[in-house]
Amino acid sequence: MKINQRIPDFKAQAYQNETFRTVTQDDLLGKWSVLMFYPADFTFVCPTELGDVSDRYAELKEMGVEVYSVSTDTHFTHKAWHDTSDTIKKIQFPMLADPTGHLSRAFGVYIDDEGVAVRGTFLVNPEGLVKVMEVHDNGIGRNADELVRKVQAAQFVAAHPGEVCPARWKPGSKTLKPGIDLVGKI
Repeated sequence: MKINQRIPDFKAQAYQNETFRTVTQDDLLGKWSVLMFYPADFTFVCPTELGDVSDRYAELKEMGVEVYSVSTDTHFTHKAWHDTSDTIKKIQFPMLADPTGHLSRAFGVYIDDEGVAVRGTFLVNPEGLVKVMEVHDNGIGRNADELVRKVQAAQFVAAHPGEVCPARWKPGSKTLKPGIDLVGKI
C-alpha cells in the first residue's frame, strides 16, 4: 500500500459489540477510517495498543472516524479474547478477522514466515485513499495520542487546500502555505 493509493476490495468477518458481521471496503467509504493491523490476539503489546485506542475511540468517533483493528485471528478468537480480557472488553470498534492474510498482504504488512501481520496503521479518507501509513516492528507499540494528532492534521489539510501542517502541529497551531516566499526561510 502507498500514500494516496485506493484501498483494495475486501470482505472480512468482524466481531463488534457481541455480534458478528461482515465488513467490506464499502464500509470505509464516506468517512475517515483507521485500520490497525496487529500480530495476534492473546499477546502482550497488542492489548496495550488496542486499549489505548479504545480510550480515545469516543473522541475519534466525534471526529467522524471509524476504527477497525485487524489480525490474522478469526472472529471467533476475537470474541473469546473480548470475553476474557478486561482490556479488550472495553473495545467497541470492529475487530476484523483476516485468517487467510488476504487483507494484511494487500496492505503490505503480512509476515509470510510467521502467518501474522506487523503493526501497521493506515488512515483512509472518505474517498478510500490512504493518507497516513505507519508500520512498526512487532516489539514497538503505537500511541493513540499521536494517531489522533495525525487524524486531526489529515482532516485539516483536506479541509484547507494549500495549507500544510508542520511537525508537532496541533489544532489551533500555525500552519504553512508553501510557496516561493517560504523557500529557505524555515
